[in-house]
Amino acid sequence: MIWQQECLYCKHYVYKTATNNLKCSSCKKKYSRARVNKILFLMECFIRNISALEASKLYHISYISTKNYYHNFRLLCAAVSEEHYEKIREKSVEYDEYFYIEKSKKSQKNALFDAYNFLTFDYEGYIYTILMPSLHKYKAQFLQDQIEEVYIEELNKFKRQSRIIKVSKYYNTIVKFWEYFEANITLYKGISNEYFAYYLKEFEFKFNYSKEEALKLLIQNYFKEQT
Repeated sequence: MIWQQECLYCKHYVYKTATNNLKCSSCKKKYSRARVNKILFLMECFIRNISALEASKLYHISYISTKNYYHNFRLLCAAVSEEHYEKIREKSVEYDEYFYIEKSKKSQKNALFDAYNFLTFDYEGYIYTILMPSLHKYKAQFLQDQIEEVYIEELNKFKRQSRIIKVSKYYNTIVKFWEYFEANITLYKGISNEYFAYYLKEFEFKFNYSKEEALKLLIQNYFKEQT
């Protein structure tokens, strides 16, 4: 990582102090050069879809610390997405719904209970997603009552009859996002229901922006949050 000679908080000139830290000539904010370089390195790894485990090995820091940084980056992805959505929500929109099931579970009879259903909106080339409520919490009860087959059959029928869709052509930006999501979500193993929404927003963010744009947005918003 080559250090940029500008303040990450206000963009003015920074200089190195006697203790090898950096200080802004304008806002007077001081910060550790080593810590900032670590954060920028991990951001680049995150944007390039390098796992937290691999990134921790590359930078020789703990996996737990790296995992926490990655979680914060995902929170920022969601925040940037929501902020941008407020600006473009009045534009013309297409939408469709998607059921995602992990590849290892697709052959299971009751995999539908573990599926993630999310709505995908295309605002003139900008993708925005909304995760729908999960059926997972009902799985144990249906299995216990031995009515899961009846429920799955009825739900599949309902999906076919009531699919939410408004698209102008079959192969569109929404489908391209689904393909991108399916190809890249496999990088992460064992995502819990609790955190799936953040991973969905991560790939929404990465799909909407080039690597250069995404990194710039993360840097701007991460250090803005630190002020």
